[in-house]
Amino acid sequence: MRARTVRRRLLVVCLVVALVVMVVDRYSATFTYWVTFAQVCSLWEEHPRPYETCDMVNEYLPIQSPLAFALLAVVLWAGSRWVTRWVLGPARDLVPGITQIGPQNLGYRIGAGRPSHDEFAPVVRALDDMMERIAGGYEAQRRFSANASHELRTPLAVQRALIEVGLAQEPTADQLSLLSRQMLQANERNERLIEGLLVLSEADQGLAAKLPQRLDIIARQVVDAQREASVAVSLTCDLSPRTVDGERVLLERLVTNLVQNAVKYNRPGGTVHVTVGGDPALTVVNTGPPVPADAVPRLFEPFQRLADRIDHSGGSGLGLAIARSITRAHGGTIVAEPAGSPEHGGLRVTVRMPVSHDEAVPPARSRTGKVR
Repeated sequence: MRARTVRRRLLVVCLVVALVVMVVDRYSATFTYWVTFAQVCSLWEEHPRPYETCDMVNEYLPIQSPLAFALLAVVLWAGSRWVTRWVLGPARDLVPGITQIGPQNLGYRIGAGRPSHDEFAPVVRALDDMMERIAGGYEAQRRFSANASHELRTPLAVQRALIEVGLAQEPTADQLSLLSRQMLQANERNERLIEGLLVLSEADQGLAAKLPQRLDIIARQVVDAQREASVAVSLTCDLSPRTVDGERVLLERLVTNLVQNAVKYNRPGGTVHVTVGGDPALTVVNTGPPVPADAVPRLFEPFQRLADRIDHSGGSGLGLAIARSITRAHGGTIVAEPAGSPEHGGLRVTVRMPVSHDEAVPPARSRTGKVR
């Protein structure tokens, strides 16, 4: 059984050292005994006195007693307790600070006011770094919950208002049809928001299993579907064979969100270009309105939209946030940057992912980029 406490480990070390010392001492005494015996034998030949010789030899006999070892063990055990308490004193000093940390006090740091070069400094820094990450995650969850509540409250309030209007008077057939369409639109927005929250939660939990998936084939299917639904924007693509270890449904949602975002935030007659290759694995570029460079990082936060798009997006504000979570779940990174000059606008989103260990044999490609 392994010693799992510092006190037991110190006691075991002390006992082993004591045992080694006693064994070495015993063999040393035995060696001295035989050397002395040989010397006495030589003296015996010169002065044969048996009793005196026996007394001389007995003076060199090693005195070994189990009682001495037991007493030594007790002394070492008591000493190990004191040494352990003394050595771990700085560690016990951390306990009051750790107990002060709670959900309402995540900003407290243990290392504040402590020496930065003592033996426990690495542990203190690691604990403070851990608390920094926990505080960041807790704050992100708090903002997410507040934003989700706000986003859900708005369409529910619209539905309530529409119902109250319908109950306040006898609506005509045209009014009833209009109210029904408006309620249906509000309900569809709720469905998109709830579905987005579920996908975001699933992506944040990670992947249960990863299988080789052809990202270029997934992108081709998404582009074809979006091309049929989007007539005001031209979609082009350049797809090279690329295999990614992951989950097909989430990868399809990743490409769909990026393409839909590029189509939605575009100008009439604009373009969206999708590229799949080695590195980066996926790139989506559009010709939308100018995006301030300082506003680009906020686009990946849940429910974050540019100020001039809030009233026209019609989305849930989770598209790029879901894309980021899916990318991270697959061990990749996603970044966005302005695609052109501030005058011309546009946004480029780049996704990098690890190469699959089971790279499939690439199929033939036509010159137009279509997989055959």
